[in-house]
Amino acid sequence: MPSDRCELLCLDLSKAEALRTHRLERGPAVNAALKAGALADPTRLMLAAAIGEAEELCVCDLSWIAERAENLVSHHLRQLRVAGLASSRRNGKMVLYSLTPLGQAMLRVVLEGDAARAPA
Repeated sequence: MPSDRCELLCLDLSKAEALRTHRLERGPAVNAALKAGALADPTRLMLAAAIGEAEELCVCDLSWIAERAENLVSHHLRQLRVAGLASSRRNGKMVLYSLTPLGQAMLRVVLEGDAARAPA
């Protein structure tokens, strides 16, 4: 079984040091990981894909589409919103969700090349 580690020290010091000086710092890495992680859950990915296809959906519609309880769907939508991938607006007694431009872009990348349909 191949190992994931080098068997000898083969450091290309000039290349490694150049990359080290402008590496992704911890704060931005945590922020990016939060955004990427928001689509890592299958239910959230399904919800984001449905929103992307319809452009805007209410929690009731999304609950029906996902075949999940409204409180669970609301929890997942909140995660998408906190990550900056979705936005919500109230219309009377309904809460409608749409993807942000970042959410649309990330969804396209995640679904690219997959058998699943990516929104246009």
